[in-house]
Amino acid sequence: MTTPIGITFAETDLDAIEEAAGRVAVFVDAEGKLDPAGRRVNRLMRGALARFIESDTFSKLKPGEAATLAFPAHMAAQAVDVVRLDRRPTVEEARKAGAALARLLDTAGMLVLAGSNPRASDVAFGLALRAYGFDAHKTAEPTVPGAVKVMATKPEEVAAKAGPMAALAEGVFFTRDLVNEPANILTTDDFAARLAAMQELGLEVEILEEADLEKLGMRALLAVGQGSESPSKVVVMQWRGGDADQAPLALVGKGVVFDTGGISIKPAAGMEEMTMDMGGAGVVAGVMRTLALRKAKANVVGLVGLVENMPDGRAQRPGDVVRTMKGDTVEVINTDAEGRLVLCDVLWYAQDRFQPAGVIDLATLTGAIIIGLGHHHAGVFSNDDALCDAFLKAAGAEAEGAWRMPLGEAYDRQLKSQYADMKNVGGRAAGSITAAQFLQRFVKDGCPWIHLDIAGVARVGEDTMLAPKGATGWGVLALNRLVADRFEG
Repeated sequence: MTTPIGITFAETDLDAIEEAAGRVAVFVDAEGKLDPAGRRVNRLMRGALARFIESDTFSKLKPGEAATLAFPAHMAAQAVDVVRLDRRPTVEEARKAGAALARLLDTAGMLVLAGSNPRASDVAFGLALRAYGFDAHKTAEPTVPGAVKVMATKPEEVAAKAGPMAALAEGVFFTRDLVNEPANILTTDDFAARLAAMQELGLEVEILEEADLEKLGMRALLAVGQGSESPSKVVVMQWRGGDADQAPLALVGKGVVFDTGGISIKPAAGMEEMTMDMGGAGVVAGVMRTLALRKAKANVVGLVGLVENMPDGRAQRPGDVVRTMKGDTVEVINTDAEGRLVLCDVLWYAQDRFQPAGVIDLATLTGAIIIGLGHHHAGVFSNDDALCDAFLKAAGAEAEGAWRMPLGEAYDRQLKSQYADMKNVGGRAAGSITAAQFLQRFVKDGCPWIHLDIAGVARVGEDTMLAPKGATGWGVLALNRLVADRFEG
């Protein structure tokens, strides 16, 4: 099988190592022990690999880190990349090793000598995720990484494990592409069209236009987009892989394709980053793509509210009162707190139509969560301990940072309005919590719910372990694992 970046798996062939062009990657454990492939490389290098392993440079390498021996004698390879990796590494260590190799990957390609390492598929997965690049709008000819071949003792087993990971990588890439796209390309129309194209994968996709949303009473969502030339939409994606009578898990995403702040306009500095304000919808789309590609045995529905928040003569104003699909009224204090107005209507619609087993919403919702948790953890808010614990376990297993935050009536009181049922903001204090409290008002009694504030993790300003600067695709891995662990038979 082949991953999205062209990784293939083959049986270990010791005789092929000498003639391998490009780069050759060798795994060495903390004790400096070499497997048969590593010993063959050492013999070809006349003991140079063993001498390196005995050096201080190797001893300083942490699990998953790599060092390069350039132009090894008696080999055709341009370099031998020595990776410190235990014989039974953790998932995170194996993916870190793959990511380290991705940083070294060039046009000449790479031969990875995985041997019998049980985490070889995770090494390949880490390599695939970190090799991602977004250059769709650069005029220079893109640099295409060379082919990667992973040699393993049992390549069929490694390939079988890597199959679902290839689907997962494609889902992550889809999310990253959406988040990285500029807003003049990823309009609400374009976003909806990309989602509609996933019908080819077996998803049922339905696009609700403004007239449909008006009939449903989604006036909070419509108010956000009324100042934009791009029409507001809700896209519904259904994956029916479980039993016919199984209630689905509902995933709801905020899809503000660009956020100026509206009449409460944002400062100019950094506003270009607001192309990522559709990150929640991007994650939902990536998860749905992954589930369809790997034929998940679960019922999951993904709903995204697509709008653009612009300051126009028709735009909503601070002080306006809007009515939600639920029927509650909201006094708009700040038009830059628009995401919750989008989500509240889509959340209510998801529950009203699908009666889900649980609902999880994702949104780049507040700057306050970045102040609290930085760019290392998403904020997790929930009314259900069992569902929340299952998600946190899944996020931990995938090394996607997530931290549970509190909810409570004391915060709810900050939303009290003089003119409507509630305000859309509760002041600067506990801004991410009051935003979650607002959303909780649109969760029906008895419905397990999680709100994920991903403002700090959807897009980052520097490289992470598995992603270059820019969109991370955070959440696709954790939600896919949650579905596999809790909702698949």
